[in-house]
Amino acid sequence: MTKTIRNRRLRYSVVIIAVIALVAVFVIRLVDIQVVQAADLNEQSKAKRSIPVTIYGTRGSIVDRNGTELADSVTRYNITTAPRLVKKFTGKLGGTRVKEVTVDTALAALAKASGGDVGTMQKNIAANPRSDFAYLVKGLDVKHYEAVMALGIPWIYKEQQASRVYPTAATTGNLTGFMGTDGAQAGLEYAYDKCLAGSNGSETYERGEDGVQLPGSTVTTKKAKDGGTLETTIDSDLQYMAQQTIASAAKELQAESATATVTSVKTGELLAVADYPTVDPNDVDATTDKGAYSSRALTATYEPGSTIKAAIAAALIDRGKSSPTDQAVVPYSRSFPWGGTIHDSEFHPTENLTLTGILRDSSNVGITELGSRLTAQQRYEYMQKFGLFEPESAIDYPGQPSMDYGTSPNWDQQTNINSMFGQGISTTAVQVASIFQTLANDGVRIPLHFVKGCETADGKTIDAPDVQGTRVVSANAATQVTDMLQSVVTGGTLVGMKPISGYNIAAKTGTAEVAEGSKGYGSQRITSVAGMAPAEDPQYVVTVTFTKPQANKWSSGAAPAFRTLMSQVLEKYRVAPSTTQARTYPSTW
Repeated sequence: MTKTIRNRRLRYSVVIIAVIALVAVFVIRLVDIQVVQAADLNEQSKAKRSIPVTIYGTRGSIVDRNGTELADSVTRYNITTAPRLVKKFTGKLGGTRVKEVTVDTALAALAKASGGDVGTMQKNIAANPRSDFAYLVKGLDVKHYEAVMALGIPWIYKEQQASRVYPTAATTGNLTGFMGTDGAQAGLEYAYDKCLAGSNGSETYERGEDGVQLPGSTVTTKKAKDGGTLETTIDSDLQYMAQQTIASAAKELQAESATATVTSVKTGELLAVADYPTVDPNDVDATTDKGAYSSRALTATYEPGSTIKAAIAAALIDRGKSSPTDQAVVPYSRSFPWGGTIHDSEFHPTENLTLTGILRDSSNVGITELGSRLTAQQRYEYMQKFGLFEPESAIDYPGQPSMDYGTSPNWDQQTNINSMFGQGISTTAVQVASIFQTLANDGVRIPLHFVKGCETADGKTIDAPDVQGTRVVSANAATQVTDMLQSVVTGGTLVGMKPISGYNIAAKTGTAEVAEGSKGYGSQRITSVAGMAPAEDPQYVVTVTFTKPQANKWSSGAAPAFRTLMSQVLEKYRVAPSTTQARTYPSTW
């Protein structure tokens, strides 16, 4: 009996000890879970049910002078899933009730509605089957997005973002530039990326075990901020006209490339900057000419040829070294002590020409004879004041040439002579336009520009260029050169161009030889026309240039495009016709 009691007590003790040990294990485990691992477990639990979502700040628009969008952001949708939740389901598929919808059936329906690829979807899901995130299809427009969501597949989710579109396409692609997978790639998109770019925000929402978002669970952790609106001076309608005009002419002339500019004389605003060929920012890969990714009018340098003679004539008059009727004996060619030789474009006997006649006939020999009355440094300084030899100060655009000529020309003897008729020096098409804007504006140069500024999301205007005008030559010198340039149209190198009825035009042609490295100058040419109208009170400046034309290598080949574009400008802006006869000076003596 005593032994039985003793055994019973022993069993009780063992049980009690076991219970105590078991309770101790539970207590320790509970402390470990609720105290030691509490933070980590909470985060893991939150990660399984709390879903982060990026809220994209909308990139700002680029607009023309009338508010027409040149670049805009539109809403696009990515369709995502949680691979661990992907499974067959029962219910409806696109409004049709079915007993059971397999994963393959759902993905096939999703691909049909979105235009996506089933194989890509399956691959993304299989990459990490236990994960909570994978892309199924990206970049859907509203129509395709709505079709996808109408399917009612329970394990798909949306991710909203902005996508870049260019409504005017290739018409302004040379200016707007474009976006790529790594952000802004060219043009205004790149130059003003800081202004245009929005900043992304974020929010989270809670999701149940079945993958469905819990109502009222969305929490915004950071608000998104939209980018600013970049306002340009470009007139998109005129830009289209300019693009079409030079494209047609370039093809007819069999030119390698072409540019055109239209400038408002009184404001320095560029209303059109056209290039051929150009890029469609909606389909960049379709552009095979990498040089078309930007604007050649802004970035490509060339020797301007005889258009520069207008600046030399203005400098001579401004310094009191010449006048419109100043006389010169002009042979066909001219030789120099160092062995250099220059000549005019066409043979002629020795002529008695005035400065007006020299501009009218575009005489290289004549302009160097009178131009030598200025020192090389003086001519250099005038060219610099006209806007040559440095990037346009009021234009922020990637790829503008530095054109570092230093503080003095440092020209050799031949370049010193050649520079007076636009050889041996480099300009851009916009810089040539700046020369003629200055002459048309009574000698006051307003920095050419095509951006007004950027209006931020909170209404502030930033990045406005400094467009304060500076006097380059006297009003008298500018007016006299403008009057002399009317002779180019009425009886000079543009005499073959059909007149623009009712308007006096002042213009200058250029036919520049193209350097071929160490070989010197070859047979290729760059032809151009730069001019203003109405000559008695100029309102607009138009320039056109054609690189390496084959069908007609003379500036006369560029004249029809100049006439067409100038006519379009005068008509579009309803410029009043001239009321006086063209003012000219004697060309010979």
